[in-house]
Amino acid sequence: MPEKISMGPNNKLQVPNNPTIPFIEGDGIGPDIWKASVRVFDAAVEKAYQGTKKINWLKVLAGEESFQKSGEWMPEATMNAFKEYLVSIKGPLTTPVGGGIRSLNVALRQELDLYVCLRPIKYFEGTPSPMWQPEKVNMVIFRENTEDIYAGIEYMTGTAEANKLRDFLVNELGVKKIRFPETSSLGIKPVSKEGSERLIRSAIQYAIEHKLPSVTLVHKGNIMKFTEGAFKNWGYELAEREFAGDVYTWQQWERTKKESGEAVANEEMKISAIGGKVIIKDAIADNFLQQAMLAPQDYSVIATLNLNGDYISDALAAQVGGIGIAPGANINYLTGHAVFEATHGTAPRFANTNTMNPSSVILSGVMMMEYMGWRDAAELITHAVGKTIRNKTVTIDFYNLMKDATLLKTSEFADEVIRNL
Repeated sequence: MPEKISMGPNNKLQVPNNPTIPFIEGDGIGPDIWKASVRVFDAAVEKAYQGTKKINWLKVLAGEESFQKSGEWMPEATMNAFKEYLVSIKGPLTTPVGGGIRSLNVALRQELDLYVCLRPIKYFEGTPSPMWQPEKVNMVIFRENTEDIYAGIEYMTGTAEANKLRDFLVNELGVKKIRFPETSSLGIKPVSKEGSERLIRSAIQYAIEHKLPSVTLVHKGNIMKFTEGAFKNWGYELAEREFAGDVYTWQQWERTKKESGEAVANEEMKISAIGGKVIIKDAIADNFLQQAMLAPQDYSVIATLNLNGDYISDALAAQVGGIGIAPGANINYLTGHAVFEATHGTAPRFANTNTMNPSSVILSGVMMMEYMGWRDAAELITHAVGKTIRNKTVTIDFYNLMKDATLLKTSEFADEVIRNL
C-alpha cells in the first residue's frame, strides 16, 4: 500500500517502502524529459531492492498544463500535495509574463519555506567542458533561498509606493546616494541572522556528515557590509559557537597567527593538518568566481546568499557540462519538505521533439533518493549515467561537442542508462 513520507524525531526523515511522491511533468520539454527520467527511477529502485521498495507517483498540475485546464498556474491542491507528502520532484516550469505569480519556482520556495537551494556540481568523465581540468570541480552549493533580492520587495519608479519609499529614505533617513531619485525604481534586500544561520548550519552539517574538507562563505561584504558582511560574520560566529569540536575557522587561524606572530606560507595546509576538522573560510563573490576556475580543487561546500548563489550555480555548472546535466533541490531540513527539480528552462521550441538531455531531472532524482536514504538506487543511477556518457551515447547537446559519438533521442538515452544500471 502507498504510504506517506513523514518527519520523525531529531529531524530525521521516515521513509516507508512504498512512498507516494508528487511530481510535476513541467512545461516545454518537461513531459519528454520526465517520461524518460521516471523509467530510470523505477528501473533503479527495482534493481536495487528487488521489489521490496517502490515509488507511487502522484501527478499534480502546475504551469501551462494547469493554466489551460483550470485557469490557475499553481492550484491550491498542488501546493497542498507538496505540503502533505513532504518530498516531490518537478520538471521546468514557465514563469508567467505580464502579471500573476512572478515565478512558480519562487512561489514554491516561499510557501514551503525551502530555505536551502542545494546544487551539487560534479564532473562526469567524458562530458564536454570548456575547462582544462574539469574533474577538479567537485562542489556542493548551499544557496539561501528565501531572502536577499528574491524576497521580491521592489517598487517601480513613478508609483505611489516608490515615491513613498524614496521620500522616507531621503527625508527621514537622510539618504543622499540615490543618484537619480525621481526616476529610480527601488528594491529592498533583507538578510536576517536567523535566515543566514539556518542556511550556514545546514552547509556545515553537510560537510561534517560527508567528511568534506571545507565550507566557504561567499559574499560581497566588502561593499554590502550590513547584509552580506553580516552573513559572513554570523557564519563564523555560528561555526565557533555550535561546531567548536568539528570545525576550524579562518578567523580562529588569524587570531592564532596574530597572537603567535607566526608567518605561514601555506596557511590552509597548516589548518587542514589540525585534527582533520572542517575548515570554515570566506571569499568575496567576484574573486570566488575567478578562483573557481583557476583553483576549483580548493573549494568543497559553498554557503552563499540568494543572488550570488544563482550566478555561482550556473557558472559552475557550465564548467562541468552545462545546466542540462545540473541537478537541484530546494529543502527545508527542519520540516522535511523538499522539491527536487531540473535546473534549466522549459526550452519550448524543443517541446515534444524527444531530443533534449534528461540528465538534470535524472540526477535530481538521484539527489531525491539520497535524501530519502535510498542510496543503493541513487548510486546505481549515478554510475549508469556516467557510463552512458563515457560510452559517448548522448543527446544532441553533448553529441555536437563530441567526436565519434552516437546521437540518441531523449527516450533512447534513458534506455541506455537503464541498460547500464
